[in-house]
Amino acid sequence: MTTEPSSYHRRLAEQKRTAIIEAATGLFLHSGYDGTSLAKIAEVADVSKATLFKQFPTKAALFDAIVTDYWKVEDERDLTPEPGDLRAGLRAIGSRYAALLTRPGMVALFRIVIAEAPRFPELGETQFKLGKEPFFDAVRRYLEAEGKAGTVRLDDPELAATQFLGMIANYVFWPRMLLMTWSPSEAAMAHAVEEAVVTMEARYGASKSMDDG
Repeated sequence: MTTEPSSYHRRLAEQKRTAIIEAATGLFLHSGYDGTSLAKIAEVADVSKATLFKQFPTKAALFDAIVTDYWKVEDERDLTPEPGDLRAGLRAIGSRYAALLTRPGMVALFRIVIAEAPRFPELGETQFKLGKEPFFDAVRRYLEAEGKAGTVRLDDPELAATQFLGMIANYVFWPRMLLMTWSPSEAAMAHAVEEAVVTMEARYGASKSMDDG
């Protein structure tokens, strides 16, 4: 007979997992991926080695979990709104993207990947496959759905998704990689998202395309 863990034990396990991920992120950033051992992560997280190895048997598995956690979206509807209202749909997606990119630790995660990618290219692959790619694919599928609904006219949904996300990231995220004081207000970020939405609507909106024709 299998006994399910109590809510207390589940909560305790989750707290330890969070402590491990936070410790690993800090150590990876400070000492590099190669220079950080699982033993040191366990020490900083204040958990036993057995506890750490039970949840993350390798550093690669731990890094996978870090990436997945940072890119996790609580409500998938934020990425795949119902088609039919392009502006509302893009606004929801853009706001979610801005929130993800400004999540505490996201800049640190990118810095780890950029610093270690020459020696550990698999870190970049993990960041792309478990983080950016699923989000990007959701945006591409949404634009394809809008195309089928007749609200947009576009030949290359992949390019359009890249353009939309790029407009947002170039304001809310990439300056943070170099400028320690870059911290736009919530209102400024919302404005950047709205401008990206309006630009996409002007370029790809069906009514605009019909007028051009």
